[in-house]
Amino acid sequence: MKVILMIGDIRLAAEETGVAGDVYILDASVATTNHFTKITPAMVKKFLVCVQEAYPVKLKEVHVVNVSPLVDTIVGWVKPFLKEKIKNRIHMHSDFESLYKFVPKEVLPEEYGGSAGKLQDFHDAWMNKLREYTPWFKEQENIKADESKRPGKPTNYDDLFGLDGSFRQLKID
Repeated sequence: MKVILMIGDIRLAAEETGVAGDVYILDASVATTNHFTKITPAMVKKFLVCVQEAYPVKLKEVHVVNVSPLVDTIVGWVKPFLKEKIKNRIHMHSDFESLYKFVPKEVLPEEYGGSAGKLQDFHDAWMNKLREYTPWFKEQENIKADESKRPGKPTNYDDLFGLDGSFRQLKID
């Protein structure tokens, strides 16, 4: 989640003309049960509030490829926290043929049947870019909002992020 937001920050900092919207492709084959045991409901809620309410980029589509029953369960668990519009933009794919109906092969990496290059090359390029921006990220850590200057009623973070605790306390209608 952190790397996704860091890459988004770099893109926003370098942006000159604006972006019509992002299309994310998440490969579920790399996710293990160990990954999911490290995620808490509060962490998911904070990430989703940030992405849905604060991040200045339009989310056009999310495609999850190589879906397994575990990933289906996790996505089903996350969906109640999503806005209806975003729920409708999530597409699950058990094969790449259904992905091609949404995303042209020309923009996909070779590993997904596309012709845009190797996935490892994209990964390496973004990791290098993140390293280049290390000083910028360190500067950003020192920038804080002065909430006393915010007009209107102060934000109640307990209401906003009131999911701390275990799943036993979680109520879903």
